[in-house]
Amino acid sequence: MKELMRTIENYDLSRTLAKDLLIKYEYPWQALPFIKEFVIELGRTLDKEIYEEIKENVWVAKSAEIYPTAYIAAPAIIGENTEVRPGAFIRGSVLVGSNCVIGNSTELKNVIIFDNVQVPHYNYVGDSILGYKSHMGAGALTSNVKQDKTLVTVNCLGERIETGLKKFGACLGDNVEIGCNTVLNPGTVIGKNSRVYPLSMVRGFVKQNSIYKKAGEIAEIRGE
Repeated sequence: MKELMRTIENYDLSRTLAKDLLIKYEYPWQALPFIKEFVIELGRTLDKEIYEEIKENVWVAKSAEIYPTAYIAAPAIIGENTEVRPGAFIRGSVLVGSNCVIGNSTELKNVIIFDNVQVPHYNYVGDSILGYKSHMGAGALTSNVKQDKTLVTVNCLGERIETGLKKFGACLGDNVEIGCNTVLNPGTVIGKNSRVYPLSMVRGFVKQNSIYKKAGEIAEIRGE
């Protein structure tokens, strides 16, 4: 069943500048340790007609809107027509795609954000990957370190998958909807086209085309 968590099963890689990184790895979390280096190398190749290096190793599309009170640490890439709202804190090792919303008081760290993603209100996203058109409701966040500081594992329908990572928040597939004030515990993988109810606490793998209502209660999305 763990093949359902593969990168190619959950992401349209044409919807991110990180394609050349992600395509190397069978599972998306395997790319997390290499985001920083990739962002720096990619930034140096970006079209200067489209992107401006506003400070060392921070590239922002000229069409992006960055509010004055937002903070962007290196290395980072902010894509075309993306909005970074007041109080956003981008801590570095971040690749944000085109047509995204990075909201007020949202914090990003070591993440890949595909195109058309919204993290619009009071979100924390760390050591994570958010697929095309995914959305995190207000107050939803990723928890990226276990309380006992041991290495993160992914529970895939009863099978425990070792990641070898101390820091790993969540991997959201394309078109995933996360309800308000949800906590995605370390090692959470949500398959594409799935939804998570508000106020949920999620751990492990939720397969594609599912509705996560609560632990042990996951329904299949049928034709709508």
